[in-house]
Amino acid sequence: MSNSLKNLKNVEKDAFRSDLISWFEREQRNLPWRKDQDPYKVWVSEIMLQQTRVDTVIPYFNRFLEEFPSIADLANADEEKVLKAWEGLGYYSRVRNLQSAVREVEATYDGKVPDTLEEISKLKGVGPYTAGAILSIAYGRPEPAVDGNVMRVLSRVLFIWEDIARPATRKIFEEAVRELISKENPSYFNQALMELGALICTPTSPSCLLCPVREHCQAAAEGVQAELPIKTKKKKQRPVELAAAILEDGQGRVLIRKRPEEGLLASLWEFPSVEVHLEFGSEKDQFQNDFADLYGTQARLGEMLGRVEHVFSHLIWNIHVFAGKLGAGLQEQKNLRLVHLEELRNFALPVSHQKILTLYKESKKGG
Repeated sequence: MSNSLKNLKNVEKDAFRSDLISWFEREQRNLPWRKDQDPYKVWVSEIMLQQTRVDTVIPYFNRFLEEFPSIADLANADEEKVLKAWEGLGYYSRVRNLQSAVREVEATYDGKVPDTLEEISKLKGVGPYTAGAILSIAYGRPEPAVDGNVMRVLSRVLFIWEDIARPATRKIFEEAVRELISKENPSYFNQALMELGALICTPTSPSCLLCPVREHCQAAAEGVQAELPIKTKKKKQRPVELAAAILEDGQGRVLIRKRPEEGLLASLWEFPSVEVHLEFGSEKDQFQNDFADLYGTQARLGEMLGRVEHVFSHLIWNIHVFAGKLGAGLQEQKNLRLVHLEELRNFALPVSHQKILTLYKESKKGG
């Protein structure tokens, strides 16, 4: 056993499991993916919940399952339609990997989500956490499902002072869960740990007086629960200045382009934008010059409509938004389209460009 888990011997394991699971049976939230233990629904919910709040996910989950109620439906769906259903959730590689993996399940496993760690871990986008969550929640396998909530709870309960930002630290917590997990009810055990971290054992100001496992918590006993877990700060996000424009042609259509199939916001549609450098002159001039170079036609911009800020894990986009007129001679291509505003509902736009569209529509009302 890892030296970091020396305090496991201080935990009465049966009592810990019993207290934790009893609390979950009483207090668990009524969430749509908990209505049954369908592996596909558990899978979709876990992918959606990565880096996204529960309250945000609920309506997306319900709509997604209405549109793609089965593995076969998602496997056979057009990618554009899938991206549109995901629009606004961000981290779009999640849903592209999900669809790719679902197609593999359909082709290789006759549409049944694998129930072994070896097979499920081979699926695209299924890491140790997702594999453990599906196997324990849907199939009742005593596998660890270690996310940020679980690491926070167990760092306090077991007095673990390892940096949870380090990938290697996850192994320590997986080992701890293997020691503690209920073999009779691994589904509720893992969900209870996650739920406890979400509702009670929160990052700041944990509600220790309400905690069902307070008697087992070594950090609370020492009064240092606010100091755990240890987590080093991420690098600061890099600011990027952009100019973007909604450009109309003579027929009332606007220009959109599709982003590359790899990289940030891959395969989503957006309004034309260019990176600008404020020391090189006005954003408007830089956009017009770069646009002419890129597309071989002119764009004439009006006054700036406003700014949109969008924060990624590593970048902050500060977008200067314009409206303008598109010159003649632009040739439509597969990834470059002229569409009427009402047609935009058929194209998946990133959140930042949905905000740009809102600014544009508001300016039209005001005009």
